[in-house]
Amino acid sequence: MYRVWNILSEYSLLLIIGALTALVWANVDFSSYHHFVEYVIWDHAPIGHYHDGHRTLTFHYLVNDVLMALFFAIAGKEVWEAIALKDGSLRGKKAMTPLIATSGGMLGPIAVYLGLAFILGKDTYDAVANGWAIPTATDIAFSYLIGRLIFGAGHPAVGFLLLLAIADDAIGLIILAIFYPTGELAPIWLLLSFGAALGVFVLFNWLPRRLDRGKQDRPNSTAVRKALGGLPYIIAGCLSWYGFMRAGVHPALGLLPIVPTIPHADRAFGIFAEAEKHLHDLLNTMEHAIKGPVEVVLLLFGLANAGVVLGSVGDATWLVLAGLLIGKPFGILLMGVIAAKGLRLGLPDGMKTSDLFVLGCVAAIGFTVSLFIATVAFPAGSAAEQLVQDAAKLGALLSFAAAIMAFVSAKIFRTEKME
Repeated sequence: MYRVWNILSEYSLLLIIGALTALVWANVDFSSYHHFVEYVIWDHAPIGHYHDGHRTLTFHYLVNDVLMALFFAIAGKEVWEAIALKDGSLRGKKAMTPLIATSGGMLGPIAVYLGLAFILGKDTYDAVANGWAIPTATDIAFSYLIGRLIFGAGHPAVGFLLLLAIADDAIGLIILAIFYPTGELAPIWLLLSFGAALGVFVLFNWLPRRLDRGKQDRPNSTAVRKALGGLPYIIAGCLSWYGFMRAGVHPALGLLPIVPTIPHADRAFGIFAEAEKHLHDLLNTMEHAIKGPVEVVLLLFGLANAGVVLGSVGDATWLVLAGLLIGKPFGILLMGVIAAKGLRLGLPDGMKTSDLFVLGCVAAIGFTVSLFIATVAFPAGSAAEQLVQDAAKLGALLSFAAAIMAFVSAKIFRTEKME
């Protein structure tokens, strides 16, 4: 239990504090909260929301579009390790059942969300349809916490859950990039992002290693790292972020092209593993350096996004909740059974079919990424748009009810806890 609490405190406690503060503040004095969130830091700035021929940097933009790029960089690093490393969790046959189950965890919520919206009528459907991706998200930190409490550290379902959550994040990043542009698309600017990635990889990663072929002490690679450290990648990251912003792709994803270019060890232990701190390759070193700042970023993210009036419950609230609490568990169960039984890919040793449903309930905690997508899906322009956004955000916040569902279903299916 102590280690589980450490995980919560390290990755999520500040986020919870920020979200609760915002929730209380918005319900006590919404006007002052809104003024704080939309506070103009710099008008006619080089970055920020584009309107009336110029850009304005607000507190909300600084948090969601600039600082959250660090959070998504860490998520991207985990996805990259899972795909690229020889023993990565998203490689080979062992990953097939969780990956197919993940597809159910994406398609199930979308089907429930849009299906119920359609039943509610054309006006409701038109108002909320753009939020279809909100219930597809899984909050990896909270889901891992609840999964550990239910299954225990030694249960194979915990690894299954982590793999599912990482794959979920990967698909979520793609959805954000493709379906939720932040403005008029100008794809030519992506050449800056991918040019920066290619340039920094060739000059500071591939070339030194090429020159070091046959030399065990790797003098060139060592000299480059000692002299420059992560500076070339930081500069490339800034250029890539700017390219995403100008291209109209959400700039919070702007660091992702740079992550695969950073030198990495040939192994990884996973985001919650204690052993990760003992890896000293440049990618892990840079990740360790930003973990502390990212915790503060998550505090600010909760503060800037969770301030919804409790009276703003609406159709979007129930649709997001239905997508998460119904679509997620049953989607994961259905596709997991198809993979394990129908395609005969099997489940990890020690894992039962009923564990798929329990695991699906755990994965239905959307929170962080669901809040983020809700903000992007429903830009707060008019009062009506603000109402829909707040209703959707409330659904994301209430997705913590999935944890209760998970504990109840574990009790019903007599889930065995393995420490």
